[in-house]
Amino acid sequence: QVQLVESGGGLVQAGGSLRLSCAASGRNFGTYGMGWFRQAPGKEREFVAAINPIGSSTYYSDSVKGRFTISRDNAKNTVYLQMNSLKPEDTALYYCAADLYGRVSSAVRAYDYWGQGTQVTVSS
Repeated sequence: QVQLVESGGGLVQAGGSLRLSCAASGRNFGTYGMGWFRQAPGKEREFVAAINPIGSSTYYSDSVKGRFTISRDNAKNTVYLQMNSLKPEDTALYYCAADLYGRVSSAVRAYDYWGQGTQVTVSS
């Protein structure tokens, strides 16, 4: 069982920045592919970014490419999402997820464990 706990969400003005963190339990974090997803009210959960187990490969949705950066610190069992140039349309509940097979995937079904989410609200 892997537990994931997100933090770092909040209210920010458009153009501002936030850094989300996701702390994972367990000893095998360095073998997991990790992803960030988001879900706005009334919408489906959508892919944001993913990273491979050693942090050498990343993948972003077109909507955040160039503004968001995913990274990880395996010594701290933590994955991060640096969000810059935030827009009101980035407002959502942000989730991190773990893929036990170590893939870099944009598919919700590829992930085995999910956190509870952290709210990001961007005001115009």
